Amino acid sequence: MGRRSRQRSTSRERSLGPPAPPAASTPASPSRASRSRSRREAAPAPPWGRFPLVELSVLAALVLGVWGLVQGGRAGLVLLAAAALLGSVAGLEVSIREHVAGYRSHTLVLSLTIAVAVMAALYFTRVARPVPVLVGIAAFALACLALRALYQRRASGLRLR
Repeated sequence: MGRRSRQRSTSRERSLGPPAPPAASTPASPSRASRSRSRREAAPAPPWGRFPLVELSVLAALVLGVWGLVQGGRAGLVLLAAAALLGSVAGLEVSIREHVAGYRSHTLVLSLTIAVAVMAALYFTRVARPVPVLVGIAAFALACLALRALYQRRASGLRLR
C-alpha cells in the first residue's frame, strides 16, 4: 500500500504519546557507508600513491570512444579501438593489483588475458590454424592453476573473496 492509502491518525491517537520501542532490539549493524569505506581502505593501494591514474585512463577512454563515434569512418574506428584498449588496460591493472595482493580473485580474467595474448602472438607468426587455439587453451589452463595458487597463498588460504 502506498502512503496515501493509509489512514491518518486522529488527534486522540497522537495524544497517547510516542510509540513503545520494540521489545527485542537487534544489535546495530554497521551502516552501508562504513562497510564500503572500510572495504575501500582494505583494497591494495596503487604504486603511484593517491594520483587517480586508473580513473583518468577510464575518462580518457570514454572521451576517445565518444570522439570515435562522432568522427566516424576509418579514423573513428581507430579511436574506438584505442578507447577499448585504454579502458581494458585500466581494468586489467586493477585486476592484477587486487589479485596479487590477495584482496579479490581475478583468476579467470587474468588467465583469459594470458591466453588471448598467446593466441594473438601465434596468429601473427602465421602458424597452422588449430595451433593458436590449442596452445591458447593450454596457456589458459596453466595460468588458471598458477594464478589460483598465487591467490590462495596471498589470501591466507582462502579460495574466494
